[in-house]
Amino acid sequence: MDAFYASVEQRDEPQLRGKPVIVGWPGERSVVCAASYEARKFGVHSAMPSSRAKRLCPDGIFIAPNFEKYGAVSKQIRAIFERHTPLVEPLSLDEAYLDVTQELTGIPTATETAEKIRREIRLEDRIRLAKA
Repeated sequence: MDAFYASVEQRDEPQLRGKPVIVGWPGERSVVCAASYEARKFGVHSAMPSSRAKRLCPDGIFIAPNFEKYGAVSKQIRAIFERHTPLVEPLSLDEAYLDVTQELTGIPTATETAEKIRREIRLEDRIRLAKA
């Protein structure tokens, strides 16, 4: 889930959509946790020193990470994964391996499964936002 933390922030704060969002603290001794696609155009990426990110993208919007929120979203996404396979190996909040050799819903290929999962995540995200 590329740019996960930044995407969650943009999802929750519509005014951030389309803007260069940098999740992390803007201090000299801090690093970038995630960068939106808009910030990446300036060369900003995760694990980069925040001071360098600020030089590369002076208009970047720094947001302090909210790992509790990201964990909750990650858990919701994992539930979607598990509809398709019980063989999910999480690596972090925004990464996991899925073995879809025996996909539970009958989708015949891994590519089609990935596309279906992507659609389900987007749909359920829209439903959650509409209820909020």
